[in-house]
Amino acid sequence: QVQLVESGGGSVQAGGSVRLSCEVSGSASLTACVAWFREAPGKEREGVAVFRRSGSVMYAVSVKGRFTISQDNVNNTVLLQMNTLRPEDTAMYYCASGARVGFCDLHRSRYKYWGQGTQVTVS
Repeated sequence: QVQLVESGGGSVQAGGSVRLSCEVSGSASLTACVAWFREAPGKEREGVAVFRRSGSVMYAVSVKGRFTISQDNVNNTVLLQMNTLRPEDTAMYYCASGARVGFCDLHRSRYKYWGQGTQVTVS
Protein backbone atom coordinates (compact mmCIF):
# COMPACT_ATOMS: atom_id res chain seq x y z
CA GLN A 1 0.00 0.00 0.00
CA VAL A 2 1.05 3.57 -0.71
CA GLN A 3 -0.40 6.63 0.98
CA LEU A 4 -0.34 10.02 -0.70
CA VAL A 5 -1.18 13.35 0.92
CA GLU A 6 -1.28 16.58 -1.09
CA SER A 7 -0.86 20.08 0.28
CA GLY A 8 -0.11 23.60 -0.90
CA GLY A 9 -3.16 24.51 -2.94
CA GLY A 10 -4.91 27.85 -2.74
CA SER A 11 -6.07 30.88 -4.66
CA VAL A 12 -3.71 32.96 -6.76
CA GLN A 13 -3.94 35.65 -9.42
CA ALA A 14 -3.08 34.90 -13.01
CA GLY A 15 0.65 35.06 -13.54
CA GLY A 16 1.35 33.96 -9.99
CA SER A 17 2.94 30.83 -8.57
CA VAL A 18 1.94 27.96 -6.31
CA ARG A 19 3.93 24.99 -5.05
CA LEU A 20 2.16 21.73 -4.36
CA SER A 21 3.58 18.93 -2.22
CA CYS A 22 2.78 15.23 -2.26
CA GLU A 23 3.98 13.31 0.78
CA VAL A 24 4.49 9.64 -0.06
CA SER A 25 4.50 6.90 2.56
CA GLY A 26 4.09 3.15 2.60
CA SER A 27 5.77 0.57 0.45
CA ALA A 28 8.62 2.26 -1.41
CA SER A 29 8.87 -0.66 -3.83
CA LEU A 30 5.54 0.38 -5.31
CA THR A 31 6.62 3.93 -6.09
CA ALA A 32 8.26 3.57 -9.50
CA CYS A 33 6.99 7.06 -10.14
CA VAL A 34 4.74 9.76 -8.74
CA ALA A 35 2.51 11.79 -10.99
CA TRP A 36 0.35 14.86 -10.70
CA PHE A 37 -3.07 14.97 -12.31
CA ARG A 38 -5.76 17.62 -12.30
CA GLU A 39 -9.49 17.69 -12.73
CA ALA A 40 -11.43 20.83 -13.59
CA PRO A 41 -15.22 21.02 -13.21
CA GLY A 42 -16.92 19.26 -16.08
CA LYS A 43 -13.67 17.90 -17.48
CA GLU A 44 -11.87 14.60 -17.30
CA ARG A 45 -8.91 14.10 -15.02
CA GLU A 46 -5.74 14.81 -17.00
CA GLY A 47 -2.08 14.12 -16.40
CA VAL A 48 0.15 17.09 -15.63
CA ALA A 49 3.61 15.77 -14.79
CA VAL A 50 5.43 12.59 -13.80
CA PHE A 51 8.61 12.08 -11.76
CA ARG A 52 10.18 8.68 -12.29
CA ARG A 53 12.47 6.91 -9.83
CA SER A 54 15.25 7.18 -12.43
CA GLY A 55 15.01 10.96 -12.17
CA SER A 56 13.46 11.47 -15.58
CA VAL A 57 10.34 13.59 -15.89
CA MET A 58 7.46 14.10 -18.29
CA TYR A 59 5.08 17.03 -18.69
CA ALA A 60 1.80 17.68 -20.42
CA VAL A 61 2.19 20.07 -23.34
CA SER A 62 -0.11 22.59 -21.66
CA VAL A 63 2.22 23.03 -18.67
CA LYS A 64 5.67 22.45 -20.15
CA GLY A 65 7.94 25.38 -19.43
CA ARG A 66 5.70 26.63 -16.61
CA PHE A 67 5.54 23.70 -14.18
CA THR A 68 8.45 21.81 -12.62
CA ILE A 69 8.18 18.45 -10.86
CA SER A 70 10.91 17.39 -8.45
CA GLN A 71 11.60 15.14 -5.51
CA ASP A 72 12.59 16.01 -1.97
CA ASN A 73 14.26 12.78 -0.86
CA VAL A 74 14.66 13.89 2.74
CA ASN A 75 10.93 14.28 3.23
CA ASN A 76 9.73 11.61 0.77
CA THR A 77 7.87 14.35 -1.03
CA VAL A 78 7.25 15.11 -4.67
CA LEU A 79 6.86 18.79 -5.44
CA LEU A 80 5.05 20.54 -8.27
CA GLN A 81 6.19 24.12 -8.74
CA MET A 82 3.62 25.95 -10.86
CA ASN A 83 4.60 29.31 -12.33
CA THR A 84 2.90 31.75 -14.70
CA LEU A 85 -0.45 30.33 -13.74
CA ARG A 86 -3.48 30.82 -15.97
CA PRO A 87 -7.19 30.67 -15.18
CA GLU A 88 -7.37 27.42 -17.15
CA ASP A 89 -5.01 25.85 -14.59
CA THR A 90 -7.84 26.04 -12.06
CA ALA A 91 -8.57 22.49 -10.92
CA MET A 92 -8.34 19.97 -8.14
CA TYR A 93 -4.82 18.59 -8.24
CA TYR A 94 -4.12 14.99 -7.30
CA CYS A 95 -0.92 13.04 -6.89
CA ALA A 96 -0.83 9.40 -7.86
CA SER A 97 1.45 6.40 -7.67
CA GLY A 98 1.44 2.64 -8.15
CA ALA A 99 2.22 2.53 -11.85
CA ARG A 100 4.57 -0.24 -12.90
CA VAL A 101 8.09 0.47 -14.09
CA GLY A 102 7.92 1.25 -17.80
CA PHE A 103 4.35 2.50 -17.54
CA CYS A 104 4.99 5.83 -15.85
CA ASP A 105 3.25 8.23 -18.18
CA LEU A 106 0.27 10.59 -18.02
CA HIS A 107 -2.52 8.05 -18.46
CA ARG A 108 -4.62 7.88 -15.33
CA SER A 109 -5.35 4.19 -15.76
CA ARG A 110 -1.69 3.39 -15.00
CA TYR A 111 -2.01 4.55 -11.40
CA LYS A 112 -3.38 2.55 -8.52
CA TYR A 113 -2.99 4.91 -5.56
CA TRP A 114 -4.39 8.43 -5.32
CA GLY A 115 -4.37 11.24 -2.82
CA GLN A 116 -7.44 13.24 -1.79
CA GLY A 117 -6.52 16.28 -3.85
CA THR A 118 -5.80 19.95 -3.25
CA GLN A 119 -7.64 22.81 -4.94
CA VAL A 120 -5.85 25.43 -7.01
CA THR A 121 -7.86 28.44 -8.16
CA VAL A 122 -6.42 31.02 -10.57
CA SER A 123 -8.35 34.22 -11.18
